[in-house]
Amino acid sequence: MDTIALNNKLIYNAFVIGARNVISEKNSLNKINVFPVPDGDTGTNLASLMQTIIDKASIKDTTAETMQTIVDAAIEGARGNSGIIFASYINGFYESIEKDEITIDEFIAIINHAYDEAYQSINTPVEGTMITLMRAWGNALNSLKDAGHTVIDLFTKAYEMLQLELKKTTEMLAVLKENKVVDAGAKGFVHFVEGFIKSLKGEEVSVEFHDIPEVTEALHIDHLDESQFRYCTEALLAANDLNVGEIKSFLNTLGDSLVVAGNARRLRVHIHTDVPDQVFQYLASHGKILEQKVDDMVRQFEMVNHKKYSIALVTDSIADLPQTLVDKYQIHQYPLGLMINDTTYYDKLTIYSKDFYKMMDSLEVYPTSSQPNPKSLENFFSQLTTYCDQIIVLTVSSKMSGTYQTFLDATSKFSDKKITVIDTMQNSGAQGLLVLKAAEAIDQNKSYDDIVSMIERLKHESRILVSVKTLKYMVKGGRVKKVTGLVGKILNLKPVISIDDKGEGIIFDKGFSIKTSNKKIFNHVESISKTHHIDKYAIVHANAPERAEEYEKIYTELLGKKPEYIMDISSIVALSAGIGTVAIAYIKGEEK
Repeated sequence: MDTIALNNKLIYNAFVIGARNVISEKNSLNKINVFPVPDGDTGTNLASLMQTIIDKASIKDTTAETMQTIVDAAIEGARGNSGIIFASYINGFYESIEKDEITIDEFIAIINHAYDEAYQSINTPVEGTMITLMRAWGNALNSLKDAGHTVIDLFTKAYEMLQLELKKTTEMLAVLKENKVVDAGAKGFVHFVEGFIKSLKGEEVSVEFHDIPEVTEALHIDHLDESQFRYCTEALLAANDLNVGEIKSFLNTLGDSLVVAGNARRLRVHIHTDVPDQVFQYLASHGKILEQKVDDMVRQFEMVNHKKYSIALVTDSIADLPQTLVDKYQIHQYPLGLMINDTTYYDKLTIYSKDFYKMMDSLEVYPTSSQPNPKSLENFFSQLTTYCDQIIVLTVSSKMSGTYQTFLDATSKFSDKKITVIDTMQNSGAQGLLVLKAAEAIDQNKSYDDIVSMIERLKHESRILVSVKTLKYMVKGGRVKKVTGLVGKILNLKPVISIDDKGEGIIFDKGFSIKTSNKKIFNHVESISKTHHIDKYAIVHANAPERAEEYEKIYTELLGKKPEYIMDISSIVALSAGIGTVAIAYIKGEEK
């Protein structure tokens, strides 16, 4: 039996041609994707992995070094269950390669180890899927190795056996049999093997791949049927000594659909969970988080299957509105980023203010906020416009963030849809109240144009008044100059912060004690309430529930009604407002 010369160039060609083979079948794989749910994303997820291999793998001096670039690219590009399982297979392949010239028995041992790695990466392996074909590939080669075939003939005949095994998957799972299809992930693996064999036959990698379709994200439209958890969560983690088994064991306590792929240097994680913040806190304690993705499967499922309204309402995470109301009105809240220790966390998803408060005073480098990633935001609207023709977006004040412009740029790509992006010229509770007004109007079946006109009018009738306990956080966040902060500290200045008619943050009034600043806020609201009704008001705070309760009591008595809600502010707002802050936000109603 001949040996196989798996040198650096051949191994690179094999994986790249295999990758190209899979990508070319992306759409056909999506069409037959019915297991575990018919969400049409297996082809997309595998294409993401394969495209990253093509883009980032390279030929190095040795086979092992070349293979390392391939596995690093695979782990980086892995998406969804199928992608991460495949990345585990490639990692197992990488771990077993020790020399360039190998026998057939040694090659079979390599792919059997790759199968073992893939199998171990899954919490609940299911036969009739990609895993079955990965094992069948090794079995086919093993059954033919002593028949006197050349290497090419051996691989060709084993591939024919693999195709027969693929057809059997239709009978192995009821949902496949019902739909008369083979498993999409298994078929993707067979396409990869086909490309791998092409390289053994001498096919070379072409310089450019014009035939490769663009890889885009897919929706998790039916994952609720297979998971009791809300968020489809993925992460890419890097370190020098990752303990894969330990990490997998802990994450298993936080959700289901867990797949962990990688090695001591790099790890890709997929899990369905209700606590993505805990997932990322744990991962951050073990290494550097290079990527993170959190999809709200509940909102996506509703959008496709149980959409309440013809108008979709979108806002950013700076709008402080309780999750109960966000869910009630099916509001799409896009998370902004918070950079902590060189890692970007998603506001209200992978970091909550309660956890942020604990670290605010101990961080050597004070965190910063970041605007939405343009490509991710464009993908978000690509998904949304698939099911919604009318969209209203309410953003934080454009004078405080570039978020408004980023939303404008992203939505401009969808000119065939009716999309209006409104600069609320507010933030926090005031922005949240405007979102609530829009949501209620949508619920009352008011027209699109009437809702837009109403919000454009009400944003000028809205205000937030913030009692800041200390200026030190505004100094740290760069909102006020350090010298001003020092003077304020010396004078024990307790300013009342607000937003002016242009949407810029201002010092609305000054006090030299919390009691004084509270009184100034009360006097303002009392003055407004004498001439106008207060349509809605809310109380928000930064880890100051006692102060918030005090405000609730005072303003319930003054205004004759309870606030719409009381809640902790966004971590990004807390970045400047600081611990101990409390605020009242209101929308002014008609004249009395």
